[in-house]
Amino acid sequence: MRKLFQDDLHNLGDQLSDIAALVTEAMEKAYRSFETADVQLAEEVIAADARIDSKQNDLDEKAIELLALQGPVASDLRLVVGALRMSTSLERMGDLARHIAQLTRLRYPDPVAPAPLVTVYRDMAAKDVEIARKLVELMDTRELGLVSEIFALNEQINELHAGIFTTIAKPEWDASPASTADATLASRFFERFGDHGVSVARKVQYLVTGEWEAKPVA
Repeated sequence: MRKLFQDDLHNLGDQLSDIAALVTEAMEKAYRSFETADVQLAEEVIAADARIDSKQNDLDEKAIELLALQGPVASDLRLVVGALRMSTSLERMGDLARHIAQLTRLRYPDPVAPAPLVTVYRDMAAKDVEIARKLVELMDTRELGLVSEIFALNEQINELHAGIFTTIAKPEWDASPASTADATLASRFFERFGDHGVSVARKVQYLVTGEWEAKPVA
């Protein structure tokens, strides 16, 4: 019985890694659709989000079953509760990728990004994808040095996000109200994706150390 329980715990970790991999793919495709106004690719991202939601539901149901039937304690309890919380953050990351794809679909055939912000979004998206990839690696290896790297990437995204608002506030900004609204929404989606990645990284760190650190382990 104990071996079966440990197998179930291991499977929770595998499920989290699978969801993180799907989230990585979602952001990669969402940004490509965003940059190129590829509405077909955007539709793929929007449709694929249901798969992420389904996998989250499956994981949550299994975790709740383990809590109810196995009564885990100590590190096992941390793992089950942590899996529930991480799945929520990963599902939200998938939603944010979907939101970016929905902006593409909304403005098609025009691009969403105003010309002065194209390179900024490209940088934000690249860092988001890197965070998602590092989350997959972190879940597989529990190498806590990756937590610091994820934190650093998120700080860079935050700086880019702030820079977009600085650009929009300049007197020479002449984009339409609709384009300006899209620009701020897109920036917020990219920024929040990184924030949720940090949240997942913090929880993995907690599972490994049993402690919440003010700063990630170097």
